[in-house]
Amino acid sequence: MPAEHAIECAVAAGDICGEGAVWHPQHSALYWVDINRFLVHEFEPTQRTTRTWLFGEPVTSVNLTEDSEVFLLVFASRVGFWNPQTHPEVKTLYMLKEAPRMRFNDAGVDPLGVLWAGTMANNVGPNGEEVAADFKDGKLLRIDANGRATEWKHGVGIANTVAWSPDSTKFYFGDTVANVLYAYDYDRGTGTISREMPFLCRYEHGVPDGSAVDEEGFLWNTRPGAGCIIRVAPDGRVDRTVRLPVQNPTTCAFGGTDLATLYITSARSGERLSGSVFSLTPGPKGTPAARFRLHSHQSSFAFQAD
Repeated sequence: MPAEHAIECAVAAGDICGEGAVWHPQHSALYWVDINRFLVHEFEPTQRTTRTWLFGEPVTSVNLTEDSEVFLLVFASRVGFWNPQTHPEVKTLYMLKEAPRMRFNDAGVDPLGVLWAGTMANNVGPNGEEVAADFKDGKLLRIDANGRATEWKHGVGIANTVAWSPDSTKFYFGDTVANVLYAYDYDRGTGTISREMPFLCRYEHGVPDGSAVDEEGFLWNTRPGAGCIIRVAPDGRVDRTVRLPVQNPTTCAFGGTDLATLYITSARSGERLSGSVFSLTPGPKGTPAARFRLHSHQSSFAFQAD
């Protein structure tokens, strides 16, 4: 294995389903969630310390905002603003009308500061237990700072991968059930997508879960079921495969002061370290996570929580 592909267990978190990771440059920390335990974690690599916050429902994604102390969290049933200093207060921005039959899953902020979030049939019970679900009728939603949502795709099995190319011309979105990653044209002027194209279809190793894009425009996609992460070129060619010590990696995010470290979350399986966060130095660096655009009355978090 090349030196840059040496895998380290960064945090032995024991997550049931680690997901939704983002690097926070001001905090010099990685944030991610455990969906089934309703947790948000923070890991500071310099001190090698971890903090955890508990919520009343599953959290699926952590996103940055223009205020470095305010996060936009995606929950199973809603999207809301959260400040760790005033935990557990959350100010709801958007409620998912189809909940609890459906829930949110993967999400990300676009170059214009707007949230894109996918939905799926709810497979998490009230105590975090796995429940049977018919994976269909998922959607891709675009949610702005006013809490307005527009639908951009329907008929999705499990929504995963919400990512943009470094030049903001391409948007990537995936359906785990269909084993497909799509590429769209992204218009930075209007914040809209068009011309859906198959990007990586029915790849033989695992299925697509979360992704991150590096500075060269290659998509790093986790492949649960196959125990690996792959690097996909802008033309859809699989450029690299990195084997991992667990069967079910779930998502990834570039972090560290120079965005040279790729952090990978995972879900529990049979391996001793499953549910951990892993790290590697892949060579290409990442790009900074976009920040959700706030209205002036939101930026100070000076509003009443739910």
